[in-house]
Amino acid sequence: MTAAAAMAVASVDPQGRILAVDDGVGGKRRGALWGRRKRTKEMAIAISQEAFDAMVRENMEDLGMDPDEALADAVEALTLQGADISGIIKRVPGEAAAAEVSPVVRVLDELKASPGARGGSGEDLGRLVSLLDELRGLCCSGVGSENAAVAVRNGGVETLVALCVSAQIEQEKLLASGLKALSSMIRDIGSTEKFRQSEGPKIVMDILKGGSENSDLLDAGFSVVAAASAGNEVVKESFMDLKVDELILHLMREKLKTNVQSLYEAVRVLLTPDDCRVVASQVYGYSRKFAEIGIAEVLINALRGQVPPSSLPSACAALKAIAVNDEICRSISENGGIDVLLQCIDEAGEQKNKVTAKSCCSLLSKLGASDTNKSVILQRGGLEKSLKLTSTFSEDASIIQEAMSLVTVLTLRSPDNAARAMEVGYGTLAIQAMQRFPSSGQTQKQACLMIRNLVVRNPENRTILLNDGAEKLIRKAKVTHASCKDAATAAVRDLGLDNYNA
Repeated sequence: MTAAAAMAVASVDPQGRILAVDDGVGGKRRGALWGRRKRTKEMAIAISQEAFDAMVRENMEDLGMDPDEALADAVEALTLQGADISGIIKRVPGEAAAAEVSPVVRVLDELKASPGARGGSGEDLGRLVSLLDELRGLCCSGVGSENAAVAVRNGGVETLVALCVSAQIEQEKLLASGLKALSSMIRDIGSTEKFRQSEGPKIVMDILKGGSENSDLLDAGFSVVAAASAGNEVVKESFMDLKVDELILHLMREKLKTNVQSLYEAVRVLLTPDDCRVVASQVYGYSRKFAEIGIAEVLINALRGQVPPSSLPSACAALKAIAVNDEICRSISENGGIDVLLQCIDEAGEQKNKVTAKSCCSLLSKLGASDTNKSVILQRGGLEKSLKLTSTFSEDASIIQEAMSLVTVLTLRSPDNAARAMEVGYGTLAIQAMQRFPSSGQTQKQACLMIRNLVVRNPENRTILLNDGAEKLIRKAKVTHASCKDAATAAVRDLGLDNYNA
C-alpha cells in the first residue's frame, strides 16, 4: 500500500478494506507560499473509526478470530500498511460505546450536548468550565498524546473553537479554560489544520484583543497561538496577517511585569521555520518585522528584570528568534542586550539556575555571530564570565557545551580572540570536558569544533593542546561517536597532524 500525504482520507469497502486514498492536503492554498510546498516523506493514511471497527468486525465474522485477537490483528495490519491510527479507539465493536471506552469522548459528548455559553445559567457555565478543565487534564496526562489524538479525531478542535465563539468576552474564566483545553490537544499538522479551517486564528486574536486586561486569559490565548503555529506555515501567516506582531508589542509594553510566559513562547514559534512541507519559509521576514517595530528592544527591557525569573529563558528564546541577521544582532547590542545577558549569566551562576544559564549563553552565541559584537563580548568580560559558569556547573555537560559553543563563535576568523581564549583557560576546558564526558557525543563534538578555532590561525596553540593530550582524545571521540567524525577529522588536521584521516 502506498501512503499518501497527511490529512488524506481513505476510502474503504463495507468490510473496512482500504480501496483508495484521496489526498486531502491540497485544498485551496494561499498565495505563492504553497507553490513552494514540497513533500519530504510519505505520510500516514488517516483511517476513520468506522473503517477500523469494520476491520475488527470482519476479523471476527469472516475469519473466526476471538475479539482480542481480532482487535490486535487490525491494529497490526493497519500499522504495517502505513495507516495513521492515532486517536482511534481500540475497541471491539458492539461491546462498549465510545464514550464508555474513552473518557475523552465522554467529555466531548457532554460539551456538545451542553446549552452553550450564551443563555446558560451560572450552574451551566460552571459545569462547562469543569468539563473543559477535565478535558485539558486528560490531554496533559501521562497518555495525553493519545487522548489529544482521540479528541481531535472526534471533533474536539471544532467543538472548542465554537465554544469560544459563543462565549462573551466577559466570561473570562470560561474562555481561559476553553483556550487551555484547546492548546492541550493541538499537537500535529492535522490538528493545526482543523484549527485553521475553523477560523481559529481570527477567533483567538479577537479574544486576545478583547481580554487584554486578564493575564490568565492572555496566557491561555498565546498558548493556542504557539501550539497552532508549530509546524504550520499557513497558520503563522494567518496570525501575521491579523497583526499578531503589533498586538504582542502592545502587550509587552503594557504587561512587562505580568507573567504571560506563553507570549514569549508564541514569538519563538512564530519565528521558527519548522514546517517541513515548504521549501522556503517566510519566518525570516517576520523576524525582521518584529525587530523593525521594536519588539527586540522591548525584550531587552524585559531581560533587565521586568520579566519574572520563570519567564526569562522564554524571553531569551524569543529574542534569539528575532536575531536573524548582523544588523539586528548589532542593534540588540547597541541597546544594551549584551550587558544585560552577561549580568543574567552572573546571576544564573550565583543562583545555580541551569535553565537560565543555558538560555543566556545560547542567546549570547547568536549575538556573537556579529563580528562587531565579538569585540563587545570580550571587552565586557564575556570569556571570563562564561568560564566561571562552567566551574559552577562542572558536572553539567549541557552548560559546558553552551560555553564552548560561545567561544567557538567568538574565535571564528579571529586569531586575537583565540589567543585570549587560550590565555583565559578554554584550551584546558576542552581537554577536561573530553575527559569528563567521554559518552556525550555532543560534548565531544563541540570540544572538537572549539579546538579547531583555537588553533587554525594560532599555530602556537597547537603545541599546547597536543602536549595536553588533545590528539588521543580527539581520535577516541572520532571512533566512539559517529556524530564527531567530521569535526574530529578537521580538528586533527588543524592541529597540524598529517594522518588526520586515520
